[in-house]
Amino acid sequence: MLNDSFGRTHSYLRIAVTDRCNLRCRYCMPDEGIDFKPHHGILSFEEIHRLVSVFATLGIRKIRLTGGEPTVRKDLSYLVSMLSALPGIEEVTMTSNGILLAETLDELHRAGLSRVNISLDTLRPERFRAITRRDGIAKVLAAIDQALSLNMHPVKLNVVVMRGVNDDELLDFADFAIRKRVTVRFIEFMPFAGNRWQSEYFISSDEIRERLSRTYALRPLGEETSSSAREWEISGQETRIGFISPVSNHFCASCNRLRLTVDGALRTCLLSNAEISLRDLLRGGASDEELTRSILASLNEKPETHPGINGLLEHENRTMITIGG
Repeated sequence: MLNDSFGRTHSYLRIAVTDRCNLRCRYCMPDEGIDFKPHHGILSFEEIHRLVSVFATLGIRKIRLTGGEPTVRKDLSYLVSMLSALPGIEEVTMTSNGILLAETLDELHRAGLSRVNISLDTLRPERFRAITRRDGIAKVLAAIDQALSLNMHPVKLNVVVMRGVNDDELLDFADFAIRKRVTVRFIEFMPFAGNRWQSEYFISSDEIRERLSRTYALRPLGEETSSSAREWEISGQETRIGFISPVSNHFCASCNRLRLTVDGALRTCLLSNAEISLRDLLRGGASDEELTRSILASLNEKPETHPGINGLLEHENRTMITIGG
């Protein structure tokens, strides 16, 4: 039932469970910080469960928990168990910065978490500190090993590539992927409120792939039509490298995802600021039928594509950390 006016079917819901984070990544968190939502302003686990149950009846099959950093939210495994038990939900996954993940992943996995994507933009401790404004790279590397030990395949690393910041580590990440048997996904630097996006930091997926191909033979793979990443295999290694290109070569035509912010706003597009508050409807006593009508009405207004880079720089949007990764 979750079809928009352009014929796209939506089966994937990303849910931000907190706007708090134990890192301060420069491309995500504004220098001046943000005003965190008070506890009563964010969705409770019971409210998330109620909304996901409605989404599941409409065709949502995959849930991804995001933040902020989801592992800083207390009792997260309880939410995972609630969601994974819902009829229709086939997979509950999570994106994490990895700082607390090694110590919590066993419990989350037992609760029903099937896979995890880990954000890591550098393999160098001093650069990790510069990008994130915090220490902790050893904890992230331990989290990767923990996910592998639990056979949570494929373990994916998300790397935001910025020219002059970390683009000299492309080969290092490819070598890491080969050694660890993980999938590395290189993500284009996107403009959001407060992240001081500048064109000189931008490097396209095509250039990243071309630079890698000077060392590795890359073979394109058949893509899932709804995937945000275009994946290539390093020939002879059975290792995948993904390229996510929302700026240079967007994937809007095959988008199958919706987003629920920490304060309960439904967003049909990451890079569009149009949203409706499902939290307010819930707390106003809306029935499941009324929630369904509001969800479908919002989906019907989903744009065919997000603006080009000039449009993105001109229109106001939330900061990345308040939308959810």
